[in-house]
Amino acid sequence: MAAVFLVTLYEYSPLFYIAVVFTCFIVTTGLVLGWFGWDVPVILRNSEETQFSTRVFKKQMRQVKNPFGLEIMNPSTASITTGLTLTTDCLEDSHLTCYWGCSVQKLYEALQKHAYCFRISTPQALEDALYSEYLHQEQYFIKKDSKEEIYCQLPRDTKIEDFGMVPRSRYPLVALLTLADEDDRAIYDIISMVSVIHMPDKTYKLPCRILYQYLLLAQGQFHDLKQLFMSANNNSTPSSGPSPEEKNADRSLLERAGLCEGEAEPSEDSSKDCVVCQNGSVNWVLLPCRHACLCDGCVPYFQQCPMCRQFVQESFALCSQKEQDKDKLKTL
Repeated sequence: MAAVFLVTLYEYSPLFYIAVVFTCFIVTTGLVLGWFGWDVPVILRNSEETQFSTRVFKKQMRQVKNPFGLEIMNPSTASITTGLTLTTDCLEDSHLTCYWGCSVQKLYEALQKHAYCFRISTPQALEDALYSEYLHQEQYFIKKDSKEEIYCQLPRDTKIEDFGMVPRSRYPLVALLTLADEDDRAIYDIISMVSVIHMPDKTYKLPCRILYQYLLLAQGQFHDLKQLFMSANNNSTPSSGPSPEEKNADRSLLERAGLCEGEAEPSEDSSKDCVVCQNGSVNWVLLPCRHACLCDGCVPYFQQCPMCRQFVQESFALCSQKEQDKDKLKTL
């Protein structure tokens, strides 16, 4: 019946042609204006409509104090054969345990055991979780607030100078920091920190560096500690150096973000000003690119990162407005 009806319209009514033309016009207009949500070129859509078409979710921050700090001294000279020098900065007495040639698979199984089976709060707990799948172990006692340099080296009698081609089955070095006193484990949320360290050998001569860091919480979670990217001050006009009060304020901001390691001061060209308005203090981190470049006033207006143009999926604040006001009062 439908076919007969269309044939009748085609033969006896000019309305058929009008309907076809009108339908084609509506479909073309919808494609141009993007009404149907299809991935087609949009040439007439308002730029402001595109900017606010999606919602950026704000993550809730939970502040925790990390009692551990680990830094590699002179990474350019470190290697499998010569060893490396580590510097720790711990708020409490701690144990530093180095596992040379640690099994990659057993390490991540151990992290899963921390979440589901038992808590890795001591070197012995990690050793049990690894099933001793490592080549050599070294352990050092770290005193509170000690900046002592610790030299670590794989024994020569192991005769290991290379860990093979990628993908490797072993990490060159895994460093574990744990609290020495059991009473301290009830004070801090973070009870252990695992650092996976790359070291150059005959196959891969890339400089020594920390590949991954995992913070192990007393409640059973573990978090991958990642670096944030701060904006750089590109102003060519000469200016006087920051005052000690401003340096302390910047350092406290980096400590909240988990970026401050050891006693390294922020570089002089690092800027605390928003990259957009150049007036407000940087307080928002954009995800997934991890650029910290916007202030409280500018962050609602951006769906793309102003640094790398990547779309923002989530964001979180480094500190609340009350904490910012406290920092300003301290500098006065």
